[in-house]
Amino acid sequence: MPKALSITGLAISVILFVLFTWDLLAPAWMAPFRRASLLMNISFIFCSLILAYLSWTTWKEQV
Repeated sequence: MPKALSITGLAISVILFVLFTWDLLAPAWMAPFRRASLLMNISFIFCSLILAYLSWTTWKEQV
């Protein structure tokens, strides 16, 4: 897997983490998804952390 894909996966995971953490912690009028589902926010945050870990370890193996 090219290094660019690992870095892209890491960037996407950071964007997802920030977006869904913001939706979870922001006031309802300021949240991007208007707090549609607490379970959705938590699961996307968890999945973004998994993606970040997998991207980071793959990138470290290639260096």
